[in-house]
Amino acid sequence: MKKTFFTIIIILSLIAFACKQPYETPVKRVNPAGISQVSHVEWAKDAVIYEVNIRQFSPEGTFEAVKKDLPRLKELGVDIVWLMPVFPIGEMNRKADQTILIEEIEIPAERKKYLGSYYATKDYLSVNPEYGNPEDFKSLVDKIHELGMYVILDIAINHTAWDHPWIKEHPDYYTRVHEDSVPWNPEWMTEHPEYFRKLKKLRMTYPINPVEFDWWDVAELDFDNTELRNEFVKIFIWWISEYDIDGYRCDHAHGVPTDFWEELRPELDKVKPVFMLAEAELPELHKKAFDMSYDWKMHHILNAIAQNKKPAWAIAEHLQWADTSYPDNSWLMQFTSNHDENSWAGTEFERMGQGARTFAVLAATLPDMLLIYNGQESAFNERLKFFVKDTIGWGDYRYSSFYRTLNELKERNKALLNGTENGILKVLSSQADSNVFAFSRQAEDDQVLVICNLGEYPVDYRLRNNTRIGNMKEVFTGTSRTFKRKTKISLEPWQYCVYENK
Repeated sequence: MKKTFFTIIIILSLIAFACKQPYETPVKRVNPAGISQVSHVEWAKDAVIYEVNIRQFSPEGTFEAVKKDLPRLKELGVDIVWLMPVFPIGEMNRKADQTILIEEIEIPAERKKYLGSYYATKDYLSVNPEYGNPEDFKSLVDKIHELGMYVILDIAINHTAWDHPWIKEHPDYYTRVHEDSVPWNPEWMTEHPEYFRKLKKLRMTYPINPVEFDWWDVAELDFDNTELRNEFVKIFIWWISEYDIDGYRCDHAHGVPTDFWEELRPELDKVKPVFMLAEAELPELHKKAFDMSYDWKMHHILNAIAQNKKPAWAIAEHLQWADTSYPDNSWLMQFTSNHDENSWAGTEFERMGQGARTFAVLAATLPDMLLIYNGQESAFNERLKFFVKDTIGWGDYRYSSFYRTLNELKERNKALLNGTENGILKVLSSQADSNVFAFSRQAEDDQVLVICNLGEYPVDYRLRNNTRIGNMKEVFTGTSRTFKRKTKISLEPWQYCVYENK
């Protein structure tokens, strides 16, 4: 993602019809978005994050099966293990897919195949028995820590399953909205399931909230309720105190009031310094609450470039936007896949074609933190089904060496650190370079040079007249090269080169 604590320098050649040159030298400025007050944990500053879909990770779909594979993840260079929700999943109004309730399936044996959405939480203070028991979960967390890694839990708090105890015990925790004379009242809805089906169809046609139009398997919580807020603070603290987890990935974080997150963060840090990831693209969340959020805009730009819908220069434009839109010292997460993208938009190979690895190189070397979704190290090229058991086909782990090379580079080279310490990023290509995107990053004596052909045709690229790099070694091939002004590089379709100066 973007770092507000680094300075982006765009180096352009002047061409006859040319574009404006944003910066030629580092520019001192007052960021209109301000400065983040979040204190980042030291162990995250060179970290790579790995998302585990427990249900689909192994044939067993258990905590124990994930635990057995942790040494491999450690060897891959993983630092933070993000566990998708570990909580029990609601059974009432459970989805069979995006349009069908399991109750609408007539054959009972067929209904049992559908396990529901990971994000329809039935109980925030226990673990899903499909994955194991509390002791199994504690053993998994302990093993992650033993291997020198950290663990964050995925949690959705803007809604619960319809059979969460709060529905009956605290109906005031939930919103009440009217649409076409159908009341959105959780207690009433559970007592009249025949009306739920009517509401479901209405929500699909006339969404109450356009962002949540297909979330009819969950009931929306009301964060105007102080008691609810206090309850969630206790829940977040409980998992840290009881299981020693290291932070959270917060689903749909922009759907919860920012002031709740800002009240929560200091309470968690009192117990233990934590790492907080927001599934959001809302700069204000970085001011006092979150360490990192998704760089969705960058992800969609990379997809568009792969599909020849945007030029490579769109990356530079986004970096400039992010640099002034997020508070200084914000972190952004870069990725080519995650559980949502894989299941609903397609695998990285569907979206990015032959450029999938090239865009992974960019995700690993642009600010700030790389996400690897389970299976990517095996070049897994199937959409995982969301509501049923659908185990990853691991194959021969043929991309493990590729990701390990990138992760080791990040660990040893200060220029790729997350945060203000990552130094200066210089974009070395221009709008005139067509499909080439090239940049360098430098911190103290460490430097990285990345040159990528983001197109399906060979290209020749020359470093700009005012670019001087020096002696570098390519990290994938070990080949050494001296870069100076006007150095010419011939690139094959989708070829990537990553050089470092040591």
